[in-house]
Amino acid sequence: MSEDANPPPLKSSIDRTFEAIDRALADADTDLALQEVGIVRSVGHGIARIDGLPTVKSDELIRFPDNLLGMAFDLDRHQVGAILLGAGESLKAGDRVRRTRRVLDVPVGNGLIGRVMTPTGEPLDNRGPIQFARRSPVEREARPIMDRAPVTVPLQTGLKAIDALIPIGRGQRELILGDRQTGKTTIALDTIVNQRETGVICIYCAIGQRNWAVAQFIEELRSRDRLQDCLVVVAAAEDPPGLQYIAPYAATAIGEYFMEQGRDVLVVYDDLTRHARAYRELSLLLRRPPGREAFPGDIFYIHSRLLERSTHLRQELGGGSLTALPIVETQGQNLSAYIPTNLISITDGQIYLSPDLFQKGILPAVDVGRSVSRVGGKTQLSAYRSVAGDLRLSYSQFQELEVFSRFGTRLDESTRQTLERGRRVREVLKQPPYLPLPVEEQIAVLLAVTNGLFDELPLTEIRQAETAIRDRLRQAVPQVCDRIRANEVLSEGDRHTLLDEARRALQTL
Repeated sequence: MSEDANPPPLKSSIDRTFEAIDRALADADTDLALQEVGIVRSVGHGIARIDGLPTVKSDELIRFPDNLLGMAFDLDRHQVGAILLGAGESLKAGDRVRRTRRVLDVPVGNGLIGRVMTPTGEPLDNRGPIQFARRSPVEREARPIMDRAPVTVPLQTGLKAIDALIPIGRGQRELILGDRQTGKTTIALDTIVNQRETGVICIYCAIGQRNWAVAQFIEELRSRDRLQDCLVVVAAAEDPPGLQYIAPYAATAIGEYFMEQGRDVLVVYDDLTRHARAYRELSLLLRRPPGREAFPGDIFYIHSRLLERSTHLRQELGGGSLTALPIVETQGQNLSAYIPTNLISITDGQIYLSPDLFQKGILPAVDVGRSVSRVGGKTQLSAYRSVAGDLRLSYSQFQELEVFSRFGTRLDESTRQTLERGRRVREVLKQPPYLPLPVEEQIAVLLAVTNGLFDELPLTEIRQAETAIRDRLRQAVPQVCDRIRANEVLSEGDRHTLLDEARRALQTL
């Protein structure tokens, strides 16, 4: 019997109809394909409520009309609360929205270095599209404990008051807090400028700042030839609160990309007070129950899951690090407010800037008694330990003694000498902004003042004496400078050499 004796059965009209529909859907534009569609029911400042989308996932991107993106935030039984990631003036009730089936991500790669961008990856520097290697989710789990290595390498800020008394290590989370206009951002800028030849990639994340303030910061970086090695992520005060909320997570995702390549990264969050306020605004608009100071109950969680991503990886995983410098604004020196206490408990120490010191012209206005570094002492260079080991305690004692001496009591000679030495130490710790100092110059000056070389000098000549010692050091003992930078222990011979050169420098005044 031939093969044509049993022909295949004829397809029914229903089968042919379904095949035609499948081919049409495959060839159709994605907007015409089968999708899950929701309807906007109400729009608020930075948020929208949507009916439908029964299977939408948490933190999933939602596409609104006019290419406006949002993020699923509240998943109720009957409605979805979404955060808008752009200006939603044209959005109105009745508009249709669609799922994207992907979470919010940000471009990462070497092409981002030197650029100014939004948290969603849009360029702000008029230099064309941003070149990137891939896209990375802005929300990621923090590295497990077994992936982390001890923090052992210092991150030099170039500021004597911090490097000597409150040292910071690569992979640490050090909080900078203080009232308005006390120099918090200036410390961050000095730290970024001081990373010029260290290979550390610096990311500055502006959250809720005014546009002119961000532009001024960028100009300072550009004038010091540091912008080409940095990355700036901007969610300004004029931007929707949704962009301000995701900004620090986007900056951290970018930093993690470089950390996983074995590089060291510094991320400055300026500031998390405004980040918390943006999150509070979104939460209250979405009818989340308020708690202390009207912040929702998960305000601690949003900052802890952000800062826990900062770490130092083990060598088997590349050995990279991500150092976080979050900035927080206090009101009326109230360190016990909700957000400051939350972040103090999350971070590995804090640098407190006092408005009283700032008004007296003591810059940087670091309050040594209220500042602490819980990790940095283990990362501090050996030369610092031999020079500034007792400096923190003696300086704090001097501050208390100075307050006591104002009552007009008669002081003995040793107490008077302690006060005079303390005033000169305070004068040495003063430092003009945007002038970070190398490690060896800090060591030489601190060694001179702690050994009494400045005791006979008037306070008005301390700055001139310091400059003379620094200039002499660079020319006379370069070999000692090399050993200090190499983290070698400062021997007695090195100490005598530095002190002798300091005396010669002071003789020229």
